[in-house]
Amino acid sequence: MRLGSSWRWQLSRAMRLVLRLALRLRRLCRPQEGGGGVGVRLSAAWRYGKLLLRSLYYNSLTNSDTLLDCAFEPVYWIVDNVTRWFGVVFVCLVVLLTSSVVIIIYLFVLPTIFSSYPAHWIAWHLCCGHWLLILVVFHYYKATTTSPGHPSKDKRDVPSVSICKKCITPKPPRTHHCSICSLCILKMDHHCPWLNNCVGHLNHRYFFSFCLYMTLGCVYCSVSSRNLFLDAYSAIEVSSVEVQSTSFQTPPPDLSPRESVGHKCIIFLWVLTSSVAVALGGLTLWHAKLISRGETSVERHINRKEARRLQGNGKVFRNPYHHGRLNNWKLFFGVETRSHWLTRVLLPSSHPPGGDGLLWDRPSTSSDGPMAI
Repeated sequence: MRLGSSWRWQLSRAMRLVLRLALRLRRLCRPQEGGGGVGVRLSAAWRYGKLLLRSLYYNSLTNSDTLLDCAFEPVYWIVDNVTRWFGVVFVCLVVLLTSSVVIIIYLFVLPTIFSSYPAHWIAWHLCCGHWLLILVVFHYYKATTTSPGHPSKDKRDVPSVSICKKCITPKPPRTHHCSICSLCILKMDHHCPWLNNCVGHLNHRYFFSFCLYMTLGCVYCSVSSRNLFLDAYSAIEVSSVEVQSTSFQTPPPDLSPRESVGHKCIIFLWVLTSSVAVALGGLTLWHAKLISRGETSVERHINRKEARRLQGNGKVFRNPYHHGRLNNWKLFFGVETRSHWLTRVLLPSSHPPGGDGLLWDRPSTSSDGPMAI
């Protein structure tokens, strides 16, 4: 049953039960010959009402949490659909802001570099800037268009650790259900609205590489345009102060429309890239920490709960998918030889991740430990 029809069916069922309760109360409160008093009839009506109320949510496999889930299903439905719709807006916003930064650099920053920088610095800026631009565009495109990976619903021999309550299908290890995509995602990390896509087994590397190179690109733009930003800010501030001043000082030379627009664009460029570098840099560091531990964002919360539970029993939790920091990074980037650090990490590469996302290698030291699912 789909989510939208589920809560409507629950509401219809509740209304029918309330109507039955009202009719039953009316029948019980009606005077009857040889029947008990009003108190007896009200007691019977109360017991009947409790039975009807429990029938809304009770069975041998559920509890009060199920009732809360049913009550909040309309809210979940609204949030999921709004997030799905806003994903398109966020993708357009990323493309628009990135394009505006590139246009400003080509129109106002590069001409200044060509006219005032020595040859070796010009070569450096051209190579480094275009290298970062290519990597950002490549990884963002791959992260948004690559499917995160889903368990097959046709195969019956899929290894599983539980059953998905939404899909009613076997759920392999490290697989979780995304309520926004309405699908189970292999090695799900999170649903990213800036990609309008889930981050999972097949596109996790593209997502992290995009965050990393976008952060490096913003830091590069912020540092490179710092002097231009200070000059532009000073020119605009002095111009505005002189216009408002009533003293008889010599006015500064008027700025041409192109110079005025250029100053404002450079200020916009520096503020935007500096803000994104700080915000996205924090997110990148957080995901780098998770990758070093062999975890995803979802598994981080699960493992912390499991660690607290085992600590209360005098035991220590070990992540069954932690192969050591360096090995975790090699598995994540698909590095098998030294040359892969260049061809698969520092250059655009569309190689698939290792494994099928259904079975996972586990170190022998943690083969007997609790498994994070």
